[in-house]
Amino acid sequence: MAQAKSIFSKIIDNDIPTEKIYEDDLAIVIKDIQPQAPTHILIIPKEPIARLVDATEDHAALLGHLLLLAGKVTKMLGIDDAFRLVINNGEAAGQTVFHLHLHILANKSFAETGLGKEFS
Repeated sequence: MAQAKSIFSKIIDNDIPTEKIYEDDLAIVIKDIQPQAPTHILIIPKEPIARLVDATEDHAALLGHLLLLAGKVTKMLGIDDAFRLVINNGEAAGQTVFHLHLHILANKSFAETGLGKEFS
């Protein structure tokens, strides 16, 4: 039995319309429909990888592309001076769509949450 397409695969295949901020051969960038910051966008690879830990050595170039794309898109949006890049891996970490994606959050002070200080 074929596995059902994720919402991201449906967006990539244009089964679900969405405003794309950016698109290339490997990924799309869209606004998050449940934003956690004034600017909250998603970078989604077109190749479905369920979780980051499911990526293999064969995905190295794609993963690098996603990080470089994060830099490119934040510059395009004028948020390249301060943003947070998040990848949730697994349900317990907050992943709700099992198609690898990167969250870019910006235009919010993260200092108020206390998150991130221990990692700086």
